[in-house]
Amino acid sequence: MTRSEGRVSAPAHTATPTRHPDLAGLALRARAGVPGAMDTLFALTRADVARYIARRVDPAWVEDLTQETFQRAMRGLPRYAGRAPVRAWLLGVARHTVADRYRSRERAPRTEPVEDWERALGPGAADPGRFDEYLALVSLLENLPEERRTAFVLTQVQRVPYAEAARITGVPIGTVRSRVARSRRELARLLREAA
Repeated sequence: MTRSEGRVSAPAHTATPTRHPDLAGLALRARAGVPGAMDTLFALTRADVARYIARRVDPAWVEDLTQETFQRAMRGLPRYAGRAPVRAWLLGVARHTVADRYRSRERAPRTEPVEDWERALGPGAADPGRFDEYLALVSLLENLPEERRTAFVLTQVQRVPYAEAARITGVPIGTVRSRVARSRRELARLLREAA
């Protein structure tokens, strides 16, 4: 099995074509308590979740946040009804996990005194407004229907190629392109209204 491709490959000596695992069915079986379903689901999706998180956080956080994402997913699995693609649902859980980590770090008090803030931050220190922009984008994205939000986040935020996004969401590539275009128009409208 190749995790990065998310599919099971047949041995070379057979003529069986490759197929994509039924992740939604697997998630529903895990929700029902079928032994091994949860482990299989996480094994098939772990690389996608870790890759998503790695693009957004310090490398030292990736493993912890991946584990936390799957812990949250396990707690939320009873509410999963199969309406959204499993990978999109898990990436949504990962997005909230990452945002919560940043929020908690912002609220955490400094444990050592700093007398010279400019020296401590150094030249070219990260602009704190960047995280505010991220939160504003997350807030705007919440207004989009799930299918369009998923297509937009995969292709425009995560930079997943359209063909890969089509495979992940299980729709034709043209549908992904259409959803992204409609999302852009809707986000532009929401930004105009917010200004």
